[in-house]
Amino acid sequence: QVQLVESGGGLVQAGGSRRLSCKSSVSLFSLSAMNWYRQAPGKQRELVARVTTGGTTDYADSVKGRFTISRENVKNSVDLQMNSLKPEGTAVYCCTVVFVGKDYWGQGTQVTVSS
Repeated sequence: QVQLVESGGGLVQAGGSRRLSCKSSVSLFSLSAMNWYRQAPGKQRELVARVTTGGTTDYADSVKGRFTISRENVKNSVDLQMNSLKPEGTAVYCCTVVFVGKDYWGQGTQVTVSS
């Protein structure tokens, strides 16, 4: 069983930055994948970024060059640094992990980008 708690959401102006954090109840070294998804109102859920146990990262084209996912092993968290935010980035952001072959989801944190 894994508990995930996201934090860092809020209101930010377009062009601004925000850092999201997803704290895991188990060591990151026990997880085989760590991802950030987002879902905007009326739209499908989108995979924003992922990082593997080995540190390989991957990003949606829409956020490449602006977002950075990182493993914070000491804090047992997976962070998402979001720069140059756009209004279309308004969404609920959720982290997910894979632990012993099973997916776990956090409750999500709202990010609102004002124009």
